[in-house]
Amino acid sequence: MKRIATVSLAGCFGCHMSLLDIDERIVDLLKLVEFDRSPLNDLKSFTGRCDIGFIEGSCCNEENVATLREFRKQCQLLVGVGQCAIMGGLPVMRNAIMHSDEPLLECLEESFTHGPGVYNPSNEIPNDPALPLLLDRVYLCSEVVRLDYVIPGCPPSGDLLWEVLSALVLDKPIHIPPWMVKYD
Repeated sequence: MKRIATVSLAGCFGCHMSLLDIDERIVDLLKLVEFDRSPLNDLKSFTGRCDIGFIEGSCCNEENVATLREFRKQCQLLVGVGQCAIMGGLPVMRNAIMHSDEPLLECLEESFTHGPGVYNPSNEIPNDPALPLLLDRVYLCSEVVRLDYVIPGCPPSGDLLWEVLSALVLDKPIHIPPWMVKYD
C-alpha cells in the first residue's frame, strides 16, 4: 500500500479542495493508499517515510521552507500541485513590490496600516514571536527543493488529480490530456 502525504503552504487551499472533488473515487483511492501527514486526516507530522508527497502553495515564510524541505526528505516522489507551487500564484505578486529599499516593509505597511479598508488605530505591524518569519520574497517550490512532477491548474480539477495520482499509485506513465488543464 502506497503512503501519501499532502500539505498546503502559502496559497488558498483550493488544490486540496480539488482532491476532495474526486468524489466517490476517494473510496477506491483509500483501498490503494494510506494518508500520512495531511490536512485530510489532521496528521501534522510524518509517521514514516512516504511514497508520494503533494505540495500546494509557494514559500512566503520560514515555516513554509522548513515544511517543504521536510516533505522532500520524507517523500520519495514530490509533486507540486497548482500554480502557486509551480509559478508562485497570487502570493508571488508580492515580489513585484519594488518601490522602496525595503519592499517587504512596504508590503506589510500596505497590508496592516495604509491599505484601503484597513482599520488599525495603533498603526502597528503584527510582530508576535509565534508568527513565522516572512521571507524577503516569495519563492517557488522548485527554488527550494527538487520537484519530481508538477500538476498545472488553478486549481487543477479533481479529474486531473485523479489521473495523476492513480498513475503514480499504480506505477503507470502519467498522461495529462490538454483539455484537463484549466485555470478557473
